[in-house]
Amino acid sequence: MQIGPHVLRNNIFVAPMAGVTDRPFRQLCKELGAGYAVSEMAASNRKLWDTEKSARRTNHEGEMEPKSVQIAGADPEMLAECAKHNVDRGAQIIDINMGCPVKKVCNAWCGSALLQHESLVGQILDAVVAAVDVPVTLKFRTGWDRANKNALNIARMAESAGIAMLTLHGRTRADGYKGDAEYETIAAVKAAVSIPVVANGDITTPEKARHVLQVTGADAIMIGRAAQGRPWIFREIDHFLRTGSYLPPPLISEVSRLMDEHLRAHYAFYGEFLGVRTARKHIGWYVQDLVGGEAFRQEMNLLTSCEEQLDAVKMFFDSQVGERLQYRPAEEKMAA
Repeated sequence: MQIGPHVLRNNIFVAPMAGVTDRPFRQLCKELGAGYAVSEMAASNRKLWDTEKSARRTNHEGEMEPKSVQIAGADPEMLAECAKHNVDRGAQIIDINMGCPVKKVCNAWCGSALLQHESLVGQILDAVVAAVDVPVTLKFRTGWDRANKNALNIARMAESAGIAMLTLHGRTRADGYKGDAEYETIAAVKAAVSIPVVANGDITTPEKARHVLQVTGADAIMIGRAAQGRPWIFREIDHFLRTGSYLPPPLISEVSRLMDEHLRAHYAFYGEFLGVRTARKHIGWYVQDLVGGEAFRQEMNLLTSCEEQLDAVKMFFDSQVGERLQYRPAEEKMAA
């Protein structure tokens, strides 16, 4: 799998998720088998570039290459400037967000709201591709709603504009994250263009990963929610796709070590005050399917220092019985 000059070690990618795929999490996923990861979306508004939040979202110091930044906005010129700004800061790939379904993003005519205006989509694609000398990719949805699906049109426009890779989440904006992903639409897009296509949506297990690659013909898959609290899903899928066999669930001792490393990197990245608070969701995801996990999550949310949080997590995992974790299947968790 290749994006421009960048040869990736596999075709299993981490989806950009606001508030989740910060540098520590991306790096952990890469260490655990992901072949590629994209940052949280960075605002194209120049006034926001120097804010602490924006600076963190585009911070790739020490991260495994290639370093990819997702940008969001609705103005072609501003998006082009944002792309150049991030390339100057070390981005090796620019990804354009036309897939986010969140109201506050769509209300600003960004994200998947852009799919309603194909002429504007074309202007954005042309402007960003012309502005930088690195590969530009596009993440989008199948359309605005089921009555207005235009993924094929957008895909052809993107290929003509010089987009290097497409990632298609198999839902419309109106679907949000409900219902089943439209793998048939991803297959149609793959058949319509010659550039790489990445399938995204509802990929939760090694078997589902293989199925999606087979039915869509996609070049790669992208995993989002199923990796929350389960970053080792990437090595599980990679192993299964290569060998047809399953890796055993991780040992409790390994998960405890991974969490400790993740949390320490998280605190170093955010600082103690914000780090403790933003780490709570990650800890909650790690423990939600374990015995006593919900009670522990509620108690842990009251802790206000890094050391307290680290000690509490270690004690919780030390108290777990059995050598390996026993999780509910990821598709059951996502449906709950």
